[in-house]
Amino acid sequence: MNPKKKLYEQFARVAKSLASPNRLELLETLAQGEKSVDALAQATGMSVANTSHHLQILRDSGLAESRKEGLQVIYRLSDDQIPTLMGGIGRIAEKHLAEVARIVREHFDARDALTPVGRDELMARVKEGETMVIDVRPATEYQAGHIPGAINIPVDELPRHLEALPHGQEIVAYCRGPFCMLAFEAVAQLREAGYQARRLEDGFPEWKAENRPVDSGTPEAQT
Repeated sequence: MNPKKKLYEQFARVAKSLASPNRLELLETLAQGEKSVDALAQATGMSVANTSHHLQILRDSGLAESRKEGLQVIYRLSDDQIPTLMGGIGRIAEKHLAEVARIVREHFDARDALTPVGRDELMARVKEGETMVIDVRPATEYQAGHIPGAINIPVDELPRHLEALPHGQEIVAYCRGPFCMLAFEAVAQLREAGYQARRLEDGFPEWKAENRPVDSGTPEAQT
């Protein structure tokens, strides 16, 4: 076999490992920060055994890495550019598969008539003091990494913080990625309460993949 075909054989190993909705969901979850097998099973609704099986495939294909921490096995993405790869797959599918376009139109576009905020626009608006950014993911994901200056208000805690949020600023919510429903739910709650709110066009993994500034650690004091 010539070297080119040998390379394509290895590239196909990576592509084959992506050919599973369960593994794609695991990659999206790992894009928020490293997690144990048990935590990944809970986040994706799979059994621990099934989760472990899929993670081994991702590790064998070079997409994930693991380490031991006591009795726990902790997984993380092998490369911050993996969300970019997944985003490319999603964009091609949305452009060329009618079923994908229909799902996006009916379940995502229909929920948000306003244009989402782009990453460059968000940075400019935050710098000018025009926008407040909220990270509506769970606290553990926020602690693993977040957009600098973002306040962590998990979407299920948002109702009790609404009255304290500023009315003089636009509020931009972000979560795990372009098809994460947490930001859609947060924006809907904010608008119903009379706030000017939009969502970030994608999520934290895409922000990080562009080598933009990232903070980590315990949540800032919530409003």
